Amino acid sequence: MPVARTGEGLSAKAILAKLINFDTTSDKTNIPMACWIRDYLAGLGIESRMLPAENGIHTNLFATIGTTHTRGGIGLSGHMDVVPVTGQPWHTDPFTMVEIGSRLYGRGTADMKGFLACMLASVPYFQARSLRQPIHLIFSYDEEVGCTGVVPMIAEFGSSLPKPEIVIVGEPSMMTVVDGHKGGARFRTNVVGKDAHSSRPELGVGSIFVAADLIGELKHIEAGIQKAYPAPRFAPPFPTITVSFIEGGIAHNIIPPRCSFQWGVRLTPGFDAAEAADALQAYAERELLPKMRAVHPDCAVTTELLGLLPAFLSGEGSPATSLALKLAGQNAIHTVAYGTEASHFQAAGCSAVVCGPGDIAQAHQPNEFIEAAELDNCMAFLSRVGDWAAM
Repeated sequence: MPVARTGEGLSAKAILAKLINFDTTSDKTNIPMACWIRDYLAGLGIESRMLPAENGIHTNLFATIGTTHTRGGIGLSGHMDVVPVTGQPWHTDPFTMVEIGSRLYGRGTADMKGFLACMLASVPYFQARSLRQPIHLIFSYDEEVGCTGVVPMIAEFGSSLPKPEIVIVGEPSMMTVVDGHKGGARFRTNVVGKDAHSSRPELGVGSIFVAADLIGELKHIEAGIQKAYPAPRFAPPFPTITVSFIEGGIAHNIIPPRCSFQWGVRLTPGFDAAEAADALQAYAERELLPKMRAVHPDCAVTTELLGLLPAFLSGEGSPATSLALKLAGQNAIHTVAYGTEASHFQAAGCSAVVCGPGDIAQAHQPNEFIEAAELDNCMAFLSRVGDWAAM
């Protein structure tokens, strides 16, 4: 598919078909797709800036339509990466968009290349308006591995990049207005025990047994924080803790000297994940380490933070939420269980909200699809964004 020539746009469906062709699974490069977007915008007379990642295979991209200032205007934001298709029973090529009836199939159609396609298809309309406020187009990487890629781009807001006053994150919400979502923190707890022959377990400290005690304690910690931090707008209505990986051991006849496990907390607004980590360490210091160190002084329990996405709550009265409700013609706000980059924009001082096409139930699934009508609804919404920016 050719890149548009100056002043000539493409339909959202046509752009989506092209974007799906790029395999932007998070562990692969997204640079070819970003270059296509850059060239498409250039064909419309819009300059953009690519912000490469240190790993050399990923990049963010930022463009502004209308007057450029160090702050102000509205940002439309979406991620370019997608989750893997490995092992999934797809009926079609996941990286070729296939239209069957009213549905458009392909990896990323719902999450969230559909919104990116609508952003790009709306550019000629934005250009035709006499914008009083700029519209910023924000394309990120590595959202699917913890919403980490957008962070260095946001760090440039107000210096080398304009800082939007409002940001609409187009994650799939069926074009309903989402003003809150849970956050997430990922930890690794490392246990150092003491090896010994399994026939003399009293001479060693079994790290896997210790890890099992710690994991059991996490259930008690979870019960406590669920009582202390109710969040009725979310489902489930409290923070939750999960254990996702455990690794340890050498052989069946050796007391295992080392074990580690990864665990995470789904954060509700107002709850700091450090509270859970501190409680786990306090339990280890109080109940486990004295006995462990009585056998060997080098025994230890430590926990490290692997990643953090803050919880997000914009609120009905925030500029972003108020505007999104007006543009969508709705009066109800919603929360979702999945995380988005909205919390990072909010932490940087931007008023943020989530509103985008597609159903989150289709995201990450085999035979992922978006209803074509969802693209139409998004295009209508973005046309109203352009009208607002021209007022």
